[in-house]
Amino acid sequence: MEIFPAIDLSGGQVVRLRQGDYGDRQVYGSDPVRIARAFLAQGARNLHVVDLDGAKAGEAKNADSIRALCALPGLFVQVGGGIRDEKRIEELLGCGAGRVILGTAAVRNFPFVEDMAQKYGGQIAVGVDARDGRAAVAGWLEDTGVDALEFCGKLATAGVRTVIYTDIAKDGELSGANLAAYRALREIPIDVVASGGVSFEHELAALRDMGTYGAIIGKALYVKKLDLARCIALADAKGDMA
Repeated sequence: MEIFPAIDLSGGQVVRLRQGDYGDRQVYGSDPVRIARAFLAQGARNLHVVDLDGAKAGEAKNADSIRALCALPGLFVQVGGGIRDEKRIEELLGCGAGRVILGTAAVRNFPFVEDMAQKYGGQIAVGVDARDGRAAVAGWLEDTGVDALEFCGKLATAGVRTVIYTDIAKDGELSGANLAAYRALREIPIDVVASGGVSFEHELAALRDMGTYGAIIGKALYVKKLDLARCIALADAKGDMA
């Protein structure tokens, strides 16, 4: 299983939101590249980057920071937040992003997602952010009423290979992930990246053992509840670590 340490950007700073609330955020640094290099030093192979301002505004807002992160050697970087058109996809892939995450666009303009998945293959992922089992968009601010699990099935049928599934109620709470949702997602033929509340080693082992493709770890790293190097070793292991 792949581990994706998270860097969420707002105003050029590295922040974490609680349950997607833009008014409830904690700043963890003003130098995203320095933080990414620290992740690299701990053995990171991947990085999950979100332009929070872009997700809210519907356009790129932290482009310089994202370009700098994508230029770092040795990291596979997936980027989301405010990506609504093919031009932005091309810009991100051109500056070194390994995968681009579509969110709001996937719900509001599904034919666009189908076209991008066919054209760019595995370089396109979709972020499915769930609140009470329904997909939320616009930086988690708007409930669409669309059943999140059914939507993941629709994405798989359309040719999308990867979804980043976030339970918003778990995000930033350090109380654990929604493992039941990830067990349900095993029935859908799509690579799932678990996101939202991953806080314990036993959760990583459970996600790994159920065949989850990846897990995003955010606040638990910043408050040192989890150790990144150990998380990576656990995700790579075939059995429980002592």
